[in-house]
Amino acid sequence: MEKAFIKTGIFGGTFNPVHIGHLALANYLCEYEDLDEVWFLVTPQNPFKKDVRLLDDRIRLEMVEAATRGYPRFRASDFEFGLPRPSYTVDTLRKLSETYPEREFTLIIGADNWAKFDEWRSPEEILRKYQIMVYPRSGYDLHIPDTVQGHVKAVQTPLLEISSTFIRRAITEGKDIRYFVHPEVYRIIREKKLYISE
Repeated sequence: MEKAFIKTGIFGGTFNPVHIGHLALANYLCEYEDLDEVWFLVTPQNPFKKDVRLLDDRIRLEMVEAATRGYPRFRASDFEFGLPRPSYTVDTLRKLSETYPEREFTLIIGADNWAKFDEWRSPEEILRKYQIMVYPRSGYDLHIPDTVQGHVKAVQTPLLEISSTFIRRAITEGKDIRYFVHPEVYRIIREKKLYISE
């Protein structure tokens, strides 16, 4: 009998910082969609966000590890740290498939990224070789053309209007945002005095 692949969602981002919106989305996809695991792939540099000031890669990874530790279907991943920069999704997916042949990878992106997907590097290859799950984002029409049905799925995840930008700004302004992030992430932010002088 042929062994089934481990269905693994790839959720990439700078996670600067990771927040409950990220966690709730991934939790939903594990419980309501056909995924065995979701990997939070911490991105060293996003080609579309070259001017954004990022915290050190390892600190962002530490926060993702802390946030995902309690749920067995989540994994924090530094896979892109060893790849050439900037990190292009197609290169990451190729290398993941080579490294983990027992896994079937599904790319998880928001409707905002889907709207400009044709600007990505080698979008046709991604569509041909991988499944894509697209989650809703406020202000973006989530339309999947008939030509890619079967490769791309719109998933109706809860819409949580939280962003890392909002959290960073709130911390800079001295706000208490403990319920917007995982308790361990909040502890790390407080202990390391992160984002205070953005």
